[in-house]
Amino acid sequence: MRLLPAGQKPLALEEIGMLEDMVEKVEAALKKSFGMVVVCGPTGSGKTTTLYSILNMLNKPEVNMVTVEDPIEYHIQYVNQTQINTQAGVTFASALRAFLRQDPNIILVGEIRDEETAEISVHAALTGHTLLSSLHTNDAATAIPRLIDMKVPPFLIAAVLNLIIAQRLVRKICVSCIESFTPSADVLEVLQRTHEEMGGDGKVVPKTLYHGRGCPVCNFTGHRGRMGIFEVLEIDNEVRTAISDPEFSLDALMKMARQKGMITMLEDGVRKAELGMTTMEEVLRVIRE
Repeated sequence: MRLLPAGQKPLALEEIGMLEDMVEKVEAALKKSFGMVVVCGPTGSGKTTTLYSILNMLNKPEVNMVTVEDPIEYHIQYVNQTQINTQAGVTFASALRAFLRQDPNIILVGEIRDEETAEISVHAALTGHTLLSSLHTNDAATAIPRLIDMKVPPFLIAAVLNLIIAQRLVRKICVSCIESFTPSADVLEVLQRTHEEMGGDGKVVPKTLYHGRGCPVCNFTGHRGRMGIFEVLEIDNEVRTAISDPEFSLDALMKMARQKGMITMLEDGVRKAELGMTTMEEVLRVIRE
């Protein structure tokens, strides 16, 4: 069961933990007149909150915006929101078909779960709409083989995708009791080794870290609140060519994205640990899951 505060308004991307360089990439993708923006992660990783943040960035009275959700988590002014009701025949796919007859500018599909929804979503993005949705994948690049598994042809994926965001949620350090510390050589060695095992560069593990010592404000846990760690994969012409290549390789795509400067979730977590926003232990914990 998920309990949500009544009247909660969508948060800005910065408020959910996205740093400026990634926010700029999202803003650039949203300036395009059509295409798909996909948010990826496991259940409970904050995908819906991020989708609402993006939707709120685009929300204007003159823009026709529609959503199909399961369930509706926040009610947003100027947005026509529809909740899934399978008993009444209202599914993601059937709602999408109905939306396309209303000529919306922006469509939010809570989740692409099956081949039919994937097919209609891609069709919607191809015909001049901006489509926002989510997928259950572990990282940004894996969204592409996931769509291929749903029988979406690679050349269509390449044509419609504008941006993929992957994320996890980490606990924030309590600002009332935060303190810096220098980890011992043994702890530093363990962190570096773990970081390398997870595909990172062990040399970038910060030498000064932060934690919360515990206080009444955080109930002596050292943590208060949560935020996201992200990776943002921009889909440019070179990436589109790689996706539509008959010899498509996920490893080659990841290598290309890294060469183009994509910051992985692990690296985003490390820099937030260095800034005192979260702990290294917390970052490594959620990335392992």
